[in-house]
Amino acid sequence: MKENHLIHMADDKEELGKVEISPEVIEVIAGLAASEVDGVGTMRGNFASGVAERLGRKSLHGKGVKVELTEDGIVVDAYVVTNYGVSIPDVCKKIQENIFQTLNNMTAIQLTQVNVHVVGVQLEQKNDPEQSKKEQGA
Repeated sequence: MKENHLIHMADDKEELGKVEISPEVIEVIAGLAASEVDGVGTMRGNFASGVAERLGRKSLHGKGVKVELTEDGIVVDAYVVTNYGVSIPDVCKKIQENIFQTLNNMTAIQLTQVNVHVVGVQLEQKNDPEQSKKEQGA
């Protein structure tokens, strides 16, 4: 996907001008929509997005989401780490529904696909300050 691609909205009111939405905006909205589903531990990005985040070029909210503009329409891929003990198919279905609904409500964009990739399972971690000190060698 080229960075200069913009999604053109319907031209209902041409006299007011045009509206274009950057794919990065869709990534942020989809990332937030996926993160708010119960059972999602974290979103997982790739190496390139991790470097971009450290350089301050990419928002943390778009982490783990890839937007592709295809001839058939817009495809969203979400890479998630689920919490241990949840029903993965149920969580993934809720992620798909939430991304579809949120993007439709906020941007009026109809997506072709929302693909959810479960890349890990997060075990519950207790926030014990004494244990943290021992692990750090203090």
